[in-house]
Amino acid sequence: MGYKEEGKWWVSQSNYVDEVVSKFNFAPNIEILDTTLRDGEQQPNIILKKNDKIAIAKKLDEAGVHRIEAGTPAASKEDAEAIKEICQLGLKAKVFAFVRNVKSDIQLAKDCGVYGVLAEVPGSNHLLKHGMKWTAEKAIKAACESTRFAHELGLYVTFFPADGSRADLDFLLSTLQAIIEGGGHVDSIALVDTFGAFSPEGAAYTVKTLIDKFGLPVEAHFHEDFGLSVSTTIAALTAGASVAHVTVNGIGERAGSCPLEPLALSLNCLYGVDTGIKTEKLMELSKLVEERTKFPVPPTKAVVGKEIFGWETGMPSNMWMNSKDVDPLIMLPYRWELTGNTEPYIFLGKKSGSANILMWLKKYNLELDEDKRGKLLDMVKEFSIEKGRVLTGDEFKELVNNCK
Repeated sequence: MGYKEEGKWWVSQSNYVDEVVSKFNFAPNIEILDTTLRDGEQQPNIILKKNDKIAIAKKLDEAGVHRIEAGTPAASKEDAEAIKEICQLGLKAKVFAFVRNVKSDIQLAKDCGVYGVLAEVPGSNHLLKHGMKWTAEKAIKAACESTRFAHELGLYVTFFPADGSRADLDFLLSTLQAIIEGGGHVDSIALVDTFGAFSPEGAAYTVKTLIDKFGLPVEAHFHEDFGLSVSTTIAALTAGASVAHVTVNGIGERAGSCPLEPLALSLNCLYGVDTGIKTEKLMELSKLVEERTKFPVPPTKAVVGKEIFGWETGMPSNMWMNSKDVDPLIMLPYRWELTGNTEPYIFLGKKSGSANILMWLKKYNLELDEDKRGKLLDMVKEFSIEKGRVLTGDEFKELVNNCK
């Protein structure tokens, strides 16, 4: 892969210079864990029923997601049934459950047939003391007993210390050390940025520290409170994290979680890292989750927004018309087919110019004398300002008729 892949993308050459890429330490096989069915559903007003979860799980698998966190079995009987049925689908993806560090949760997850569990305990001293009213000793004891129990049941154990990003780093390291030395079992460590509090540099530093200290796989679970979840997740991956946690459309508590779509595409195009995600399935997956959650995707949302390949302004519309038959990538960072999005579209409204008028006349097989096109453009702008939006096709055709 490189900065320019014929018929796919065209990004900055600077992304691929030796001075930049030599600093990266990507794991050889990065995996994506999707937590739409658990963390995504924690967004207020999103309710996913069993049939919704099964449909989304199937589509995640089709898109090449490596791990599916299917939910919390202890949350409800329907959640447990959904997880069990997802486990019975024969998906390529490994199915995980989210559990508290209590044996009953873990047994329930095992009974559902999952491959592994993400075992949560408060990971910061302040969250333990003030949020849970626990001592560190109590948390360590619970984690040792529960992770050992999960391992004895044959489950893969990801230790999930919530708010680990804001913990005193020495406290986090000593807690993990105590669990491992105290008889607990940890297959991987989730670095959990519950409140989106990492900078990219801070995330990379902490990942490296954890890997150097314990030699275990590190997973990045980052939230979007500062709008940096994709950046921090990528930074974690460049430092050696081997699993990225995401949700479709970035849904989740508060500001949401790291969105699958820009993460997967950025790794492909900007970093030359092929995660195995079938990016051409992203739009289809996004629409399904939008439909099932009833949570609308903004039209300008990166990668899956329905208007991201559109222009209203005159100058870029003209440049698109002039260059699209030479190479669409002259005016785009990546082709729409790469994500399953719609073809580029020229809008008509207040900011439009003569190029927009010509394109719309051609689109509807209409003719208008050159001396009347300026008048038509003025009418289009006035109409758009009055309505506060762009024009529809029927409205444009009516204005053309009024110009003749």
